[in-house]
Amino acid sequence: MSEQYLLEMKGISKSFPGVKALQNVGLQLRAGEVHALLGENGAGKSTLIKVLGGIYHAEEGEIYVEGQKVRIDSVAAARLAGVSIVHQELVLVPYMTVAENIFLGREPGSRFNIHRAKMTEEAQKLLDAYEMNIDADALVEQLTIAQQQMVEIVKAISFQSKILVMDEPTSSISDKEVGFLFETMRMLTKKGVGIIYISHKMSELEEICDRVTVMRDGQTVGTREVKTTKKDDLIALMVGRELTNYYTRDYQEPGEVILKCEHISDGKMVKDASFELRKGEIIGFAGLVGAGRSETMKAIFGLTPHMTGDVYVNGQKVHIRTPVEALKYRIALVPESRKEEGLYRVQSVRFNSTIEVLGQFIRNLRVDVKKEEEITQKYIDLMATKTPSQEQIIGNLSGGNQQKVMIGRWLATDPQILILDEPTRGVDVGAKAEIYAIMNELVKKGMSIIMISSELPEIINMSDRVYVMNEGRVTGCLDHESVTQEAIMQLAAK
Repeated sequence: MSEQYLLEMKGISKSFPGVKALQNVGLQLRAGEVHALLGENGAGKSTLIKVLGGIYHAEEGEIYVEGQKVRIDSVAAARLAGVSIVHQELVLVPYMTVAENIFLGREPGSRFNIHRAKMTEEAQKLLDAYEMNIDADALVEQLTIAQQQMVEIVKAISFQSKILVMDEPTSSISDKEVGFLFETMRMLTKKGVGIIYISHKMSELEEICDRVTVMRDGQTVGTREVKTTKKDDLIALMVGRELTNYYTRDYQEPGEVILKCEHISDGKMVKDASFELRKGEIIGFAGLVGAGRSETMKAIFGLTPHMTGDVYVNGQKVHIRTPVEALKYRIALVPESRKEEGLYRVQSVRFNSTIEVLGQFIRNLRVDVKKEEEITQKYIDLMATKTPSQEQIIGNLSGGNQQKVMIGRWLATDPQILILDEPTRGVDVGAKAEIYAIMNELVKKGMSIIMISSELPEIINMSDRVYVMNEGRVTGCLDHESVTQEAIMQLAAK
Protein backbone atom coordinates (compact mmCIF):
# COMPACT_ATOMS: atom_id res chain seq x y z
CA MET A 1 0.00 0.00 0.00
CA SER A 2 1.62 3.21 -1.19
CA GLU A 3 1.64 6.19 1.15
CA GLN A 4 1.03 8.58 -1.74
CA TYR A 5 -2.64 7.68 -1.98
CA LEU A 6 -5.31 9.41 0.07
CA LEU A 7 -7.77 6.73 -1.08
CA GLU A 8 -7.23 3.33 -2.64
CA MET A 9 -10.02 0.98 -3.68
CA LYS A 10 -8.70 -2.46 -4.61
CA GLY A 11 -10.45 -5.41 -6.28
CA ILE A 12 -13.98 -4.08 -5.72
CA SER A 13 -16.73 -6.42 -6.99
CA LYS A 14 -20.49 -6.00 -6.67
CA SER A 15 -23.37 -8.01 -8.15
CA PHE A 16 -27.10 -7.54 -8.45
CA PRO A 17 -29.56 -10.25 -9.58
CA GLY A 18 -28.44 -11.18 -13.08
CA VAL A 19 -25.89 -8.36 -13.33
CA LYS A 20 -22.19 -8.15 -12.44
CA ALA A 21 -22.07 -4.41 -11.82
CA LEU A 22 -18.43 -4.23 -10.71
CA GLN A 23 -15.65 -6.70 -11.35
CA ASN A 24 -12.24 -6.28 -9.71
CA VAL A 25 -12.34 -2.47 -9.94
CA GLY A 26 -9.48 -0.31 -8.68
CA LEU A 27 -9.25 3.43 -8.05
CA GLN A 28 -6.49 5.52 -6.50
CA LEU A 29 -6.92 9.13 -5.37
CA ARG A 30 -4.08 11.42 -4.28
CA ALA A 31 -4.45 14.19 -1.74
CA GLY A 32 -4.97 17.55 -3.44
CA GLU A 33 -5.95 16.19 -6.85
CA VAL A 34 -9.12 16.24 -8.91
CA HIS A 35 -9.51 12.75 -10.33
CA ALA A 36 -12.08 12.28 -13.09
CA LEU A 37 -14.10 9.07 -13.27
CA LEU A 38 -15.34 8.48 -16.82
CA GLY A 39 -17.44 5.82 -18.46
CA GLU A 40 -20.62 5.31 -20.41
CA ASN A 41 -23.94 5.08 -18.59
CA GLY A 42 -24.03 1.62 -17.05
CA ALA A 43 -20.23 1.35 -16.88
CA GLY A 44 -20.37 1.05 -13.08
CA LYS A 45 -19.34 4.56 -11.96
CA SER A 46 -22.39 5.17 -9.78
CA THR A 47 -22.19 1.69 -8.25
CA LEU A 48 -18.52 2.22 -7.35
CA ILE A 49 -19.30 5.57 -5.74
CA LYS A 50 -22.20 4.06 -3.80
CA VAL A 51 -19.81 1.41 -2.46
CA LEU A 52 -17.42 4.19 -1.38
CA GLY A 53 -20.32 6.14 0.15
CA GLY A 54 -21.63 3.18 2.16
CA ILE A 55 -24.89 2.86 0.21
CA TYR A 56 -23.86 -0.53 -1.25
CA HIS A 57 -21.60 -3.13 0.32
CA ALA A 58 -19.11 -4.83 -2.01
CA GLU A 59 -18.85 -8.64 -1.98
CA GLU A 60 -15.11 -8.43 -2.61
CA GLY A 61 -12.38 -5.84 -2.32
CA GLU A 62 -10.69 -3.51 0.13
CA ILE A 63 -10.75 0.23 0.79
CA TYR A 64 -7.83 2.16 2.28
CA VAL A 65 -7.91 5.79 3.49
CA GLU A 66 -4.50 7.35 4.18
CA GLY A 67 -2.96 3.89 4.23
CA GLN A 68 -5.41 2.48 6.78
CA LYS A 69 -7.87 -0.23 5.79
CA VAL A 70 -11.45 0.91 6.51
CA ARG A 71 -14.79 -0.87 6.55
CA ILE A 72 -17.49 1.25 4.93
CA ASP A 73 -20.86 -0.43 5.41
CA SER A 74 -23.06 2.62 5.95
CA VAL A 75 -23.28 6.32 5.08
CA ALA A 76 -22.25 7.13 8.66
CA ALA A 77 -19.17 4.89 8.31
CA ALA A 78 -18.24 6.66 5.05
CA ARG A 79 -18.44 10.06 6.70
CA LEU A 80 -16.39 8.78 9.63
CA ALA A 81 -13.77 7.70 7.08
CA GLY A 82 -13.80 11.22 5.63
CA VAL A 83 -15.94 10.59 2.54
CA SER A 84 -18.73 12.92 1.39
CA ILE A 85 -20.75 12.69 -1.84
CA VAL A 86 -22.54 15.47 -3.72
CA HIS A 87 -25.07 13.47 -5.75
CA GLN A 88 -26.32 14.47 -9.20
CA GLU A 89 -29.92 14.40 -7.94
CA LEU A 90 -29.98 17.00 -5.17
CA VAL A 91 -31.24 15.68 -1.82
CA LEU A 92 -31.95 18.91 0.03
CA VAL A 93 -35.24 19.45 1.92
CA PRO A 94 -36.95 22.30 0.00
CA TYR A 95 -39.13 23.67 2.84
CA MET A 96 -36.22 23.97 5.29
CA THR A 97 -33.63 26.75 5.46
CA VAL A 98 -30.10 26.52 4.07
CA ALA A 99 -28.69 26.30 7.62
CA GLU A 100 -31.14 23.54 8.59
CA ASN A 101 -30.15 21.54 5.51
CA ILE A 102 -26.42 21.93 6.15
CA PHE A 103 -26.71 20.71 9.75
CA LEU A 104 -29.61 18.28 9.28
CA GLY A 105 -29.30 15.46 11.81
CA ARG A 106 -26.45 17.13 13.73
CA GLU A 107 -28.03 20.38 14.88
CA PRO A 108 -26.24 22.18 17.75
CA GLY A 109 -27.97 21.94 21.13
CA SER A 110 -30.20 19.16 22.38
CA ARG A 111 -32.98 17.16 20.73
CA PHE A 112 -35.60 19.38 22.37
CA ASN A 113 -33.70 22.68 22.30
CA ILE A 114 -31.87 23.34 19.02
CA HIS A 115 -29.60 26.40 19.07
CA ARG A 116 -30.94 27.88 15.82
CA ALA A 117 -29.04 31.17 16.08
CA LYS A 118 -25.74 29.30 16.49
CA MET A 119 -26.62 26.93 13.64
CA THR A 120 -27.44 29.83 11.32
CA GLU A 121 -24.26 31.66 12.32
CA GLU A 122 -22.06 28.61 11.65
CA ALA A 123 -23.75 27.97 8.31
CA GLN A 124 -23.28 31.60 7.26
CA LYS A 125 -19.58 31.40 8.17
CA LEU A 126 -19.18 28.41 5.88
CA LEU A 127 -21.08 30.09 3.04
CA ASP A 128 -19.04 33.29 3.40
CA ALA A 129 -15.74 31.41 3.64
CA TYR A 130 -16.32 30.06 0.15
CA GLU A 131 -17.66 33.41 -1.09
CA MET A 132 -21.13 32.06 -1.78
CA ASN A 133 -23.67 34.86 -1.90
CA ILE A 134 -26.38 32.82 -0.16
CA ASP A 135 -28.39 33.67 2.98
CA ALA A 136 -28.27 30.87 5.56
CA ASP A 137 -31.84 31.79 6.59
CA ALA A 138 -33.25 31.43 3.06
CA LEU A 139 -35.57 28.53 2.27
CA VAL A 140 -33.95 26.06 -0.15
CA GLU A 141 -37.02 26.11 -2.42
CA GLN A 142 -36.36 29.83 -3.02
CA LEU A 143 -32.87 29.16 -4.40
CA THR A 144 -31.88 28.48 -7.99
CA ILE A 145 -30.68 25.00 -8.93
CA ALA A 146 -27.12 26.36 -9.06
CA GLN A 147 -27.41 27.81 -5.56
CA GLN A 148 -28.82 24.54 -4.26
CA GLN A 149 -25.81 22.77 -5.78
CA MET A 150 -23.52 25.12 -3.85
CA VAL A 151 -25.41 24.38 -0.62
CA GLU A 152 -24.86 20.65 -1.22
CA ILE A 153 -21.13 21.29 -1.60
CA VAL A 154 -20.97 23.40 1.56
CA LYS A 155 -22.86 20.67 3.41
CA ALA A 156 -20.30 18.10 2.28
CA ILE A 157 -17.42 20.41 3.22
CA SER A 158 -18.96 20.96 6.68
CA PHE A 159 -18.21 17.32 7.55
CA GLN A 160 -14.51 18.22 7.15
CA SER A 161 -14.23 15.47 4.57
CA LYS A 162 -10.85 14.53 3.11
CA ILE A 163 -12.47 12.82 0.11
CA LEU A 164 -15.21 14.60 -1.84
CA VAL A 165 -17.14 12.97 -4.68
CA MET A 166 -18.94 15.23 -7.16
CA ASP A 167 -21.43 13.52 -9.49
CA GLU A 168 -22.24 15.67 -12.56
CA PRO A 169 -21.97 18.93 -10.54
CA THR A 170 -22.16 21.21 -13.60
CA SER A 171 -25.19 19.63 -15.29
CA SER A 172 -27.63 22.34 -14.15
CA ILE A 173 -25.52 25.48 -13.77
CA SER A 174 -24.34 28.30 -16.04
CA ASP A 175 -20.81 28.83 -17.35
CA LYS A 176 -20.24 31.63 -14.82
CA GLU A 177 -21.33 29.36 -11.98
CA VAL A 178 -19.14 26.55 -13.36
CA GLY A 179 -16.17 28.91 -13.09
CA PHE A 180 -17.06 29.66 -9.49
CA LEU A 181 -17.47 25.94 -8.73
CA PHE A 182 -14.01 25.23 -10.17
CA GLU A 183 -12.49 27.99 -8.03
CA THR A 184 -14.11 26.39 -4.97
CA MET A 185 -12.67 23.01 -5.98
CA ARG A 186 -9.19 24.50 -6.37
CA MET A 187 -9.54 26.06 -2.91
CA LEU A 188 -10.35 22.63 -1.48
CA THR A 189 -7.51 20.80 -3.23
CA LYS A 190 -5.02 23.37 -1.91
CA LYS A 191 -6.13 22.25 1.56
CA GLY A 192 -5.32 18.64 0.66
CA VAL A 193 -8.85 17.45 -0.14
CA GLY A 194 -9.00 14.80 -2.86
CA ILE A 195 -11.91 15.14 -5.29
CA ILE A 196 -13.42 12.39 -7.44
CA TYR A 197 -15.15 14.13 -10.33
CA ILE A 198 -17.80 12.41 -12.45
CA SER A 199 -18.81 14.23 -15.61
CA HIS A 200 -19.84 13.53 -19.20
CA LYS A 201 -18.51 16.92 -20.35
CA MET A 202 -15.13 16.11 -21.84
CA SER A 203 -14.31 19.81 -22.18
CA GLU A 204 -14.15 20.17 -18.39
CA LEU A 205 -11.38 17.61 -17.91
CA GLU A 206 -8.49 19.77 -19.15
CA GLU A 207 -9.63 22.72 -17.06
CA ILE A 208 -10.06 21.08 -13.67
CA CYS A 209 -8.82 17.46 -13.60
CA ASP A 210 -5.33 16.06 -12.99
CA ARG A 211 -5.89 12.37 -13.76
CA VAL A 212 -8.73 10.29 -15.17
CA THR A 213 -9.79 6.70 -14.62
CA VAL A 214 -12.02 5.13 -17.30
CA MET A 215 -14.54 2.36 -16.60
CA ARG A 216 -16.30 0.11 -19.10
CA ASP A 217 -18.75 -2.74 -18.47
CA GLY A 218 -18.09 -2.78 -14.71
CA GLN A 219 -14.31 -2.88 -15.02
CA THR A 220 -11.43 -0.40 -14.85
CA VAL A 221 -9.83 -0.07 -18.30
CA GLY A 222 -7.16 2.50 -17.53
CA THR A 223 -5.92 5.56 -15.65
CA ARG A 224 -4.30 8.44 -17.55
CA GLU A 225 -2.75 11.84 -16.91
CA VAL A 226 -5.15 14.42 -18.36
CA LYS A 227 -2.42 16.72 -19.75
CA THR A 228 -0.84 13.99 -21.86
CA THR A 229 -3.98 12.21 -23.07
CA LYS A 230 -6.03 13.09 -26.16
CA LYS A 231 -9.81 13.39 -25.92
CA ASP A 232 -10.29 10.83 -28.73
CA ASP A 233 -8.17 8.30 -26.83
CA LEU A 234 -10.38 8.67 -23.75
CA ILE A 235 -13.53 8.24 -25.83
CA ALA A 236 -12.07 5.10 -27.42
CA LEU A 237 -11.34 3.71 -23.93
CA MET A 238 -14.89 4.48 -22.81
CA VAL A 239 -16.78 3.00 -25.75
CA GLY A 240 -14.26 0.33 -26.73
CA ARG A 241 -13.97 1.65 -30.28
CA GLU A 242 -13.18 4.75 -32.31
CA LEU A 243 -16.13 7.15 -32.33
CA THR A 244 -15.76 8.59 -35.84
CA ASN A 245 -19.10 10.41 -36.03
CA TYR A 246 -19.83 12.19 -32.78
CA TYR A 247 -22.13 14.92 -34.08
CA THR A 248 -24.16 13.47 -36.95
CA ARG A 249 -25.92 16.17 -38.98
CA ASP A 250 -26.91 16.24 -42.64
CA TYR A 251 -28.11 19.73 -43.42
CA GLN A 252 -30.94 19.98 -45.95
CA GLU A 253 -33.16 22.73 -47.26
CA PRO A 254 -35.98 23.01 -44.69
CA GLY A 255 -39.63 23.21 -45.74
CA GLU A 256 -42.40 25.62 -44.89
CA VAL A 257 -42.86 27.24 -41.46
CA ILE A 258 -44.58 24.67 -39.27
CA LEU A 259 -44.58 26.60 -35.96
CA LYS A 260 -44.64 30.37 -35.51
CA CYS A 261 -44.65 31.99 -32.08
CA GLU A 262 -45.05 35.73 -31.57
CA HIS A 263 -44.50 37.71 -28.36
CA ILE A 264 -44.85 34.76 -26.00
CA SER A 265 -45.03 35.66 -22.31
CA ASP A 266 -45.83 33.56 -19.24
CA GLY A 267 -46.39 36.49 -16.88
CA LYS A 268 -43.25 35.57 -14.95
CA MET A 269 -39.89 34.69 -16.48
CA VAL A 270 -40.78 34.87 -20.19
CA LYS A 271 -41.23 38.48 -21.32
CA ASP A 272 -41.20 38.47 -25.14
CA ALA A 273 -40.20 35.41 -27.16
CA SER A 274 -40.76 35.22 -30.92
CA PHE A 275 -39.39 32.55 -33.27
CA GLU A 276 -40.17 30.28 -36.23
CA LEU A 277 -39.60 26.57 -36.81
CA ARG A 278 -39.60 25.07 -40.29
CA LYS A 279 -40.34 21.53 -41.43
CA GLY A 280 -37.32 19.24 -41.29
CA GLU A 281 -34.98 21.46 -39.27
CA ILE A 282 -33.50 21.65 -35.79
CA ILE A 283 -33.50 25.01 -34.04
CA GLY A 284 -31.39 25.36 -30.93
CA PHE A 285 -32.20 27.57 -27.96
CA ALA A 286 -29.17 28.91 -26.12
CA GLY A 287 -28.80 31.26 -23.17
CA LEU A 288 -27.63 31.42 -19.60
CA VAL A 289 -29.45 29.63 -16.78
CA GLY A 290 -32.59 31.65 -15.99
CA ALA A 291 -32.93 33.08 -19.52
CA GLY A 292 -36.44 31.59 -19.84
CA ARG A 293 -35.82 28.94 -22.52
CA SER A 294 -37.55 26.04 -20.72
CA GLU A 295 -40.35 28.31 -19.54
CA THR A 296 -41.01 29.42 -23.13
CA MET A 297 -41.44 25.84 -24.28
CA LYS A 298 -43.66 24.98 -21.31
CA ALA A 299 -45.89 27.93 -22.22
CA ILE A 300 -46.20 26.70 -25.81
CA PHE A 301 -46.95 23.17 -24.59
CA GLY A 302 -49.86 24.33 -22.43
CA LEU A 303 -48.19 24.10 -19.04
CA THR A 304 -48.53 27.81 -18.22
CA PRO A 305 -51.95 29.09 -17.18
CA HIS A 306 -51.26 32.77 -17.95
CA MET A 307 -49.56 32.57 -21.33
CA THR A 308 -50.04 35.47 -23.73
CA GLY A 309 -48.91 35.79 -27.34
CA ASP A 310 -49.81 34.08 -30.59
CA VAL A 311 -49.00 30.52 -31.69
CA TYR A 312 -49.49 29.29 -35.25
CA VAL A 313 -49.22 25.61 -36.24
CA ASN A 314 -49.13 24.92 -40.00
CA GLY A 315 -50.27 28.50 -40.59
CA GLN A 316 -53.34 28.15 -38.35
CA LYS A 317 -53.64 30.22 -35.17
CA VAL A 318 -54.15 27.87 -32.23
CA HIS A 319 -54.93 28.20 -28.54
CA ILE A 320 -53.08 25.56 -26.51
CA ARG A 321 -54.10 25.59 -22.86
CA THR A 322 -53.16 22.04 -21.84
CA PRO A 323 -50.63 19.36 -22.91
CA VAL A 324 -53.55 17.29 -24.23
CA GLU A 325 -54.34 20.09 -26.68
CA ALA A 326 -50.64 20.32 -27.61
CA LEU A 327 -50.65 16.61 -28.48
CA LYS A 328 -53.67 17.16 -30.76
CA TYR A 329 -51.45 19.48 -32.82
CA ARG A 330 -48.73 16.79 -32.69
CA ILE A 331 -46.39 18.74 -30.40
CA ALA A 332 -44.37 16.71 -27.89
CA LEU A 333 -42.10 17.89 -25.06
CA VAL A 334 -39.29 15.89 -23.43
CA PRO A 335 -38.75 17.87 -20.19
CA GLU A 336 -35.47 18.98 -18.67
CA SER A 337 -35.77 17.04 -15.41
CA ARG A 338 -36.38 13.31 -15.83
CA LYS A 339 -36.79 12.82 -12.09
CA GLU A 340 -39.18 15.69 -11.35
CA GLU A 341 -41.17 16.04 -14.56
CA GLY A 342 -40.89 12.88 -16.58
CA LEU A 343 -40.37 9.42 -15.20
CA TYR A 344 -42.57 7.16 -13.10
CA ARG A 345 -39.47 5.89 -11.32
CA VAL A 346 -41.05 2.88 -9.58
CA GLN A 347 -42.80 1.70 -12.75
CA SER A 348 -41.49 -0.51 -15.55
CA VAL A 349 -39.85 0.48 -18.81
CA ARG A 350 -43.03 -0.69 -20.57
CA PHE A 351 -45.27 1.52 -18.41
CA ASN A 352 -43.01 4.55 -18.96
CA SER A 353 -42.78 3.90 -22.71
CA THR A 354 -46.52 3.74 -23.37
CA ILE A 355 -48.19 6.00 -20.78
CA GLU A 356 -48.84 8.76 -23.37
CA VAL A 357 -50.37 6.44 -25.99
CA LEU A 358 -52.83 4.34 -23.98
CA GLY A 359 -55.44 4.79 -26.71
CA GLN A 360 -53.30 2.74 -29.10
CA PHE A 361 -53.70 -0.49 -27.14
CA ILE A 362 -56.68 0.00 -24.78
CA ARG A 363 -60.14 -0.43 -26.33
CA ASN A 364 -63.38 -0.65 -24.31
CA LEU A 365 -61.41 -1.28 -21.09
CA ARG A 366 -59.56 -4.19 -22.76
CA VAL A 367 -55.77 -4.05 -22.88
CA ASP A 368 -54.04 -5.41 -25.98
CA VAL A 369 -50.85 -6.49 -24.18
CA LYS A 370 -49.22 -7.68 -27.40
CA LYS A 371 -49.70 -4.25 -28.99
CA GLU A 372 -48.34 -2.54 -25.85
CA GLU A 373 -45.24 -4.76 -25.96
CA GLU A 374 -44.77 -4.05 -29.68
CA ILE A 375 -44.84 -0.28 -29.09
CA THR A 376 -42.38 -0.59 -26.21
CA GLN A 377 -39.97 -2.78 -28.17
CA LYS A 378 -40.12 -0.49 -31.21
CA TYR A 379 -38.72 2.42 -29.21
CA ILE A 380 -36.29 0.29 -27.18
CA ASP A 381 -34.82 -0.77 -30.55
CA LEU A 382 -34.95 2.71 -32.10
CA MET A 383 -33.21 4.35 -29.13
CA ALA A 384 -30.83 1.40 -28.54
CA THR A 385 -31.93 1.36 -24.89
CA LYS A 386 -30.02 -1.06 -22.69
CA THR A 387 -32.50 -2.83 -20.39
CA PRO A 388 -32.73 -6.48 -19.25
CA SER A 389 -36.43 -6.52 -20.15
CA GLN A 390 -39.51 -4.36 -20.67
CA GLU A 391 -40.49 -5.14 -17.06
CA GLN A 392 -37.31 -3.63 -15.58
CA ILE A 393 -38.08 -0.84 -13.08
CA ILE A 394 -36.94 2.30 -14.86
CA GLY A 395 -35.37 3.77 -11.72
CA ASN A 396 -32.83 0.92 -11.87
CA LEU A 397 -31.56 1.92 -15.32
CA SER A 398 -28.65 4.28 -15.86
CA GLY A 399 -29.44 7.96 -16.48
CA GLY A 400 -28.70 7.70 -20.19
CA ASN A 401 -31.04 4.77 -20.68
CA GLN A 402 -33.75 6.52 -18.67
CA GLN A 403 -33.38 9.47 -21.06
CA LYS A 404 -33.70 7.17 -24.08
CA VAL A 405 -36.97 5.77 -22.70
CA MET A 406 -38.23 9.34 -22.16
CA ILE A 407 -37.48 10.35 -25.74
CA GLY A 408 -38.99 7.10 -27.05
CA ARG A 409 -42.18 7.73 -25.05
CA TRP A 410 -42.80 11.03 -26.82
CA LEU A 411 -41.80 9.71 -30.23
CA ALA A 412 -44.57 7.14 -29.77
CA THR A 413 -47.10 10.01 -29.92
CA ASP A 414 -46.02 10.57 -33.57
CA PRO A 415 -45.17 14.26 -33.20
CA GLN A 416 -44.50 16.67 -36.06
CA ILE A 417 -42.79 19.02 -33.58
CA LEU A 418 -40.49 17.52 -30.93
CA ILE A 419 -39.20 19.77 -28.15
CA LEU A 420 -36.09 18.38 -26.43
CA ASP A 421 -35.07 20.20 -23.25
CA GLU A 422 -31.44 19.29 -22.39
CA PRO A 423 -31.73 15.95 -24.26
CA THR A 424 -28.22 14.71 -23.37
CA ARG A 425 -27.87 15.93 -19.77
CA GLY A 426 -26.20 13.21 -17.71
CA VAL A 427 -25.72 11.06 -20.81
CA ASP A 428 -22.38 9.48 -21.79
CA VAL A 429 -20.54 10.20 -25.04
CA GLY A 430 -21.64 6.97 -26.75
CA ALA A 431 -25.32 7.55 -25.91
CA LYS A 432 -24.99 11.22 -26.93
CA ALA A 433 -23.72 10.18 -30.35
CA GLU A 434 -26.67 7.78 -30.68
CA ILE A 435 -29.18 10.50 -29.73
CA TYR A 436 -27.62 12.94 -32.22
CA ALA A 437 -27.84 10.32 -34.99
CA ILE A 438 -31.52 9.67 -34.15
CA MET A 439 -32.28 13.42 -34.20
CA ASN A 440 -30.60 13.66 -37.61
CA GLU A 441 -32.69 10.78 -39.00
CA LEU A 442 -35.92 12.27 -37.60
CA VAL A 443 -35.44 15.64 -39.31
CA LYS A 444 -34.41 13.92 -42.57
CA LYS A 445 -37.83 12.23 -42.46
CA GLY A 446 -39.57 15.60 -42.02
CA MET A 447 -39.90 16.00 -38.24
CA SER A 448 -39.05 19.41 -36.76
CA ILE A 449 -37.06 19.66 -33.53
CA ILE A 450 -36.57 22.41 -30.95
CA MET A 451 -33.54 21.68 -28.77
CA ILE A 452 -32.69 23.54 -25.58
CA SER A 453 -29.14 22.90 -24.44
CA SER A 454 -26.57 24.45 -22.11
CA GLU A 455 -23.77 22.71 -24.02
CA LEU A 456 -22.72 25.15 -26.73
CA PRO A 457 -20.84 22.58 -28.86
CA GLU A 458 -24.08 20.56 -29.00
CA ILE A 459 -26.10 23.62 -30.00
CA ILE A 460 -23.57 24.70 -32.64
CA ASN A 461 -23.07 21.29 -34.25
CA MET A 462 -26.70 20.12 -34.30
CA SER A 463 -28.76 23.23 -35.12
CA ASP A 464 -29.86 24.70 -38.45
CA ARG A 465 -30.43 27.96 -36.63
CA VAL A 466 -29.81 29.09 -33.05
CA TYR A 467 -32.09 31.43 -31.12
CA VAL A 468 -30.52 33.08 -28.09
CA MET A 469 -32.47 34.26 -25.05
CA ASN A 470 -31.63 36.61 -22.21
CA GLU A 471 -33.90 37.57 -19.31
CA GLY A 472 -37.05 36.22 -20.96
CA ARG A 473 -36.48 37.74 -24.40
CA VAL A 474 -35.17 36.40 -27.70
CA THR A 475 -32.15 38.61 -28.42
CA GLY A 476 -31.11 37.20 -31.77
CA CYS A 477 -30.95 34.30 -34.23
CA LEU A 478 -27.83 32.80 -35.85
CA ASP A 479 -27.70 30.35 -38.76
CA HIS A 480 -25.45 27.27 -38.60
CA GLU A 481 -22.89 28.72 -41.01
CA SER A 482 -22.15 31.78 -38.86
CA VAL A 483 -22.85 30.57 -35.32
CA THR A 484 -19.93 30.61 -32.87
CA GLN A 485 -19.61 30.39 -29.10
CA GLU A 486 -18.56 34.04 -29.02
CA ALA A 487 -21.60 35.15 -31.06
CA ILE A 488 -23.94 33.18 -28.79
CA MET A 489 -22.41 34.61 -25.61
CA GLN A 490 -22.67 38.19 -26.95
CA LEU A 491 -26.41 37.70 -27.53
CA ALA A 492 -26.85 35.85 -24.23
CA ALA A 493 -25.52 38.89 -22.37
CA LYS A 494 -27.29 41.46 -24.56
